Amino acid sequence: MPWQDPDGHERLLDRWPEQSPDGLQAWDAADEYLLQQWRTAALPAGARLLLVDDHWGALAVALAGCRPVSWGDSHLGALALAANLRRNGLPADAAPFIPGTDDPGGPFDAALLRLPKALEALQDTLRRLRPALGPGALVLAGGMIKHTPTRAWRLLEQYLGPTPTTPGWKKARVGAATFTNPDPGPAPAAGTYALPADGLEVQGGPGVFGGGRLDGGAALLLRHVPTTDAPLSAADLGCGDGILALALVRRCPRATVLAVDESYRAVACTAANVARNFPGGDAAARVTVRVGDGLNGTPPGSLDLVLCNPPFHQGHAVADSAAGRLFEQARAALRPGGRLLVVGNRHLGHHAKLDHLFGGHELVDGDGRFVVLAATRRD
Repeated sequence: MPWQDPDGHERLLDRWPEQSPDGLQAWDAADEYLLQQWRTAALPAGARLLLVDDHWGALAVALAGCRPVSWGDSHLGALALAANLRRNGLPADAAPFIPGTDDPGGPFDAALLRLPKALEALQDTLRRLRPALGPGALVLAGGMIKHTPTRAWRLLEQYLGPTPTTPGWKKARVGAATFTNPDPGPAPAAGTYALPADGLEVQGGPGVFGGGRLDGGAALLLRHVPTTDAPLSAADLGCGDGILALALVRRCPRATVLAVDESYRAVACTAANVARNFPGGDAAARVTVRVGDGLNGTPPGSLDLVLCNPPFHQGHAVADSAAGRLFEQARAALRPGGRLLVVGNRHLGHHAKLDHLFGGHELVDGDGRFVVLAATRRD
């Protein structure tokens, strides 16, 4: 999509995947407001700039001349950044991407931060951002007002320093923090829950789906995770904290399981839970945990079973197209006779997507909020 940035430059930006059917644009007013505020900041030439959770690369493309480093949690965001740099004739190293679970380096003189949806993710980001900032560094944080509770600004003040905020503009707001505060102390303890019947203990992670508790949809789907001694090649598609993958490994002693998510935090959380529950030995070796664009890259016709608790948000936007894309990937990866098990909120209409892709579906289970659906690849 064409975009005119606040400096009047014409840009071409898209989300990932490219030409997504949801029609959502790859920037919003918070991006534009952050860029406006950056242009008025009194920083020396050559100041080192860090971009934090730049959703689809709009900030990086607009500020490529500053040679920023992009640091974020989303692998899809990293793919969009690379595509948008190419689309605008910019070199790949104009804004190198660093996964949010890695150290971004430093010290940085300034950072532009897109406020995340989850406050626990913001708290974790700020805690790990601190060592990357130089003394007195400027941090401009922005978001849409309806998605930014007062506590977000309080967290910035707690972890960084005084954070005056701007007046609202096009329903967006920016805060300007100066990094002066001492370390506020250790991170809050992560939530933990247990599945006694499977002998599993699962620890959550900041910003990871589930929040350290068993999600209601996942609990319903767990009733239908199979128990078998037969060989099984399976995937937990959108693994979050890894609970479905862990249950598969425990219940199916000959299963090999791929746990994949687009969130670096989620993949790190799943890997930690695998190590916690299967400390060495054959069970841990049967799990592959990776960050990725769903099942892209998985050999076609290689899986017997895919479990999926798909998202219906992309950041703050409600976008059910992500589920349809995951279902397409699942069908391609399943062998004939292979089965996809999906859980979702009743109102989402996943059955229609399954009917279109698989030629039918089966209602497996349900409660007042969720349904579990199954689809089998016939050819």
